[in-house]
Amino acid sequence: MSGIASFRLTGNLVDVWKKSIYPAEIFVENGIISAIRPAEQVSNHYILPGFIDSHVHIESSMLIPSEFARLAVVHGTVATVSDPHEIANVCGMKGVEYMIENGREVPFKFNFGAPSCVPATVFETAGASINSEEIEQLMQREEILYLSEMMNFPGVLHKDPEVMKKIAAAHASGKPVDGHAPGLRGEEARQYIEAGISTDHECFTLDEAVDKLVHGMKIIIREGSAAKNFEALIDLLEDHPAMVMFCSDDKHPDSLVEGHINQLCARAVAKGIDVFKVLRAACVNPVLHYHLPVGLLREGDAADFILVNDLEHFTVHQTYINGQLVAENGQSFIPSVPSDTLNHFNCERITLEDIKIRKHEYPDENGLIPVIEALDGQLITNKLRLKGKLENDEWVSDTAGDLLKMVVVNRYHRAPVAKCFIKNFNFKTGAIASTVAHDSHNIVAVGANDESLVKAINLVISEKGGVSCVNGSEAKVLGLPVAGLMSAADGYLVAREYTAIDRMAKDLGSTLGAPFMTLSFMALLVIPHLKLSDKGLFDGDAFQLKFPFTADRF
Repeated sequence: MSGIASFRLTGNLVDVWKKSIYPAEIFVENGIISAIRPAEQVSNHYILPGFIDSHVHIESSMLIPSEFARLAVVHGTVATVSDPHEIANVCGMKGVEYMIENGREVPFKFNFGAPSCVPATVFETAGASINSEEIEQLMQREEILYLSEMMNFPGVLHKDPEVMKKIAAAHASGKPVDGHAPGLRGEEARQYIEAGISTDHECFTLDEAVDKLVHGMKIIIREGSAAKNFEALIDLLEDHPAMVMFCSDDKHPDSLVEGHINQLCARAVAKGIDVFKVLRAACVNPVLHYHLPVGLLREGDAADFILVNDLEHFTVHQTYINGQLVAENGQSFIPSVPSDTLNHFNCERITLEDIKIRKHEYPDENGLIPVIEALDGQLITNKLRLKGKLENDEWVSDTAGDLLKMVVVNRYHRAPVAKCFIKNFNFKTGAIASTVAHDSHNIVAVGANDESLVKAINLVISEKGGVSCVNGSEAKVLGLPVAGLMSAADGYLVAREYTAIDRMAKDLGSTLGAPFMTLSFMALLVIPHLKLSDKGLFDGDAFQLKFPFTADRF
C-alpha cells in the first residue's frame, strides 16, 4: 500500500507514550509522519493511533477480507491480527493464500497467522489439513507474522511431536505463538505457557486470566457476536496495562456495521479506566507484541491514525492508513474489488429418514438423554441429562421442554448424519442451518421439527454454503459461496441480508442474542463441555467421542 500526496492536519494529539494530550500539527509525506509539532489553533478532534483487533477470524464476518476492511475502517480500525484457520479447514493452504491475496487488494493492514490446528481435532471431518512442514513454509513468508491459536493444548502438554514441530517453527522464525486454552489452570497452564505460547483469548473468568497472566501470558479480552468476556475481564486492564489487548474473535456483519474496537474503548472509559491504559490495549500492545507494520503516531511511523470526536464515545471522524483517507464521518472510501470463488463442497440433499433418531440408537437412562446446554454469550456449553420425548419409538424435538434436535451433516462427502438434542434455543417452530460451523464447517442445524430441519439444510446445500431459516412456508437463505463461509458481495448489503435472516431466526422464539453465531460454535470440539461433530457427541472434558455415529449403525 503506497502513501499519497503530502498533507498536514491539526487536532488534540493523544500521546499514549508520554500520557499527554496537547494541540499539535501533524505533517505527512508519502504516507509517513514526517513531523509532529505543537500548535495553537487546532480542530476540536482528538488524534489517536488506529485501533487494532488483536485476534479475529475474518471469515466469521461472512465477508471476504476486502469487504471486511470497508466496514472496519469506518470505526477507526486500521489493522487486524487475523487467523485464517476457518478457510484453511475448508480449503487448506489455498485458503490461506486466498485471504492474503484478497487482503492485498485494499488499503488495510491485515496481519495473518499460520493456522496451527487444521483440522482442529481427529474427531471431526475437515476439508483439508496443514502439517508441520507446511507451517515451516508459511513461517518463511513475510505476510505470516505468528502461529495462530494452538487449540490442541493436550498435544502441547503431552509434547506431541507434530504439535511441538509447529511451535518450534514459529520460534525459529522469531514469531510469537497464540494460545487457546479455555479453563486451563495451575500447573498445566504453566506448562502450556512455558512451551512458548504467549497469549490467550479464551479466558472466561478473571481468576483464570490472572492465573495465566502471572506466568507471563498476555490476555486478549474478547467481545464478539457470541462470546462476550469484556465484563468478566476488563478489570485486568487497571493493574496490567502492558499485558492486555482487545479482540472480537468472531464478529457477524451486522455487528461490524454497528462498531468494532471503538466500542470496547468507550465501555472501558465509561468504567473509569484511564484512557491511556485503554488506548494501550486497543492500539499499542498489539503492535509491540506481534511486531506489526502499523504506525503508532510517532515521527517516522506510517501515517496510520484516526481522528475522533471525543475520548468518551470514540465516534470516528476520519481514518488514515499509510496517509490515505479511507473513511470519514461513517462513509468508507475503500472500493469493492472483484474476487474469485474458492470452495470445497460435495454434499447431497438429505431426507427425513436421514435425521430420524430411533429409540435404540440413542443412549438413555430411564428416559434421560444427554443434552447440550447452549449458553448465551459463551462458547462453552453444559452437559445435561434430561427427560427426552418419544413418539412412535423415535426421539423427537420437545418445544414445550425446550429440547430441540440438532444435527451435523458432513459437507465433504456422503456420511451418516450426526444427531443430538440441545437446550436454550427455545424455537417454537421452524429451523435454522449454517455452514459456518467451527472449526470444520460442516452443516450444523437446529429445529423444532424434522420437516423444517430438512428444508433448512437443503437450502444451504443448494447454495453450496450459507445460512438459512425456515418458518412454515417462509424460507430465507444467505448464500456464502466463498468456502461456504463468506460472500464477495457488498459488505453492507450482506449485513442487511444477515440482519433480516437473524431477525427471522429470533422470531422462531429464540432469546439468544445471536442464534446463528451460537449455533456455529456447537460443533467446536476444543471448547468444553459437550458438542456435536459430524462423527457424534463429543465430551470436551474427556476429549473423546461420547456417542459416535458410524455407517454400520444405519
